[in-house]
This record gives sequence, structure tokens and C-alpha cells, in this order.
Amino acid sequence: MKLSGGVEWSLHCCVVLSQAQGPVPTARLAELHGVSKTYLAKHLRALAQAGLVNPTEGRDGGYVLTRPPEDITVLDVVQAVDGKEPAFRCTEIRQQGILAAPPEQCLAPCGIAKVMADAEKVWRASLSGVTIADLAATLDLPALEKVLAAPSN
Repeated sequence: MKLSGGVEWSLHCCVVLSQAQGPVPTARLAELHGVSKTYLAKHLRALAQAGLVNPTEGRDGGYVLTRPPEDITVLDVVQAVDGKEPAFRCTEIRQQGILAAPPEQCLAPCGIAKVMADAEKVWRASLSGVTIADLAATLDLPALEKVLAAPSN
């Protein structure tokens, strides 16, 4: 399964936002992670459209989480950035070529489609069992809090 780089960036931003005392500007989030502000802004907009973060206006504007970090799962972030479509899309190849089966023999998913769907269910269940709070618990929080408190460059 291949996820976009935006998923990683978005997860890191959500973890930072879970520890921030107020809104964190896009430029600060980009600076903290050494990533492109423009590319990061695109993913923050996707998180906002999914209702995971809220942009705030003004001099002290930036992004905040819309709910407690224990209520936002890794799957929520993955789906916000990369969409909800399944990773595997069956094209019914068994109905093509010299081994083609007639459509009436293909009413149920084949073994390949079934195993891929089962794997996706397990993968999604695993991601939905981990929250932003769980990820934040793996960080050096005093170091993060110190960086967040320091002025941006």
C-alpha cells in the first residue's frame, strides 16, 4: 500500500497541533518539519475540509485541531489527504483475454478481490485504532513544547 507524502506531513502537523497552546501558522508548521509551505498548505486545507483542523484568521492565526487528539484517528488523516477509495480496484480481468469467463460466472468477487478487500479491512481497522494522542505520546514532548514556545524564524 502506498500513501502520499502528504499523509506523513499531515500526521506530524496534527501531532504538533495536539500539543500547541493556540493556533500554529502554516509557515511555522513548515519550518518545524523542513517542508514546503505551499505543499503543506494544500494538505492543511484537505484536513480542514475533512473537519479535522480549523483555520483561524488574524495576526495570531493558524490551525487548531477541531476536536481532542484522542478523537482523531490515523485513518481520519489518511482519508482526509488521500481519499476514502479502496487501495485495490478490481477490474474484472477474469472476463478478459483467452481465459475470459462469462459475466454470469463472475457474480461474486474472485479470490484475489476477496483477499485484497480483507487485507484492506485489517489495514483500516489498524489505522482507526491509533489516535493523534497515541502518536503524541511517542514524542519527546518537552522538546516539542520548547520548540513551539520559541519564536519562528
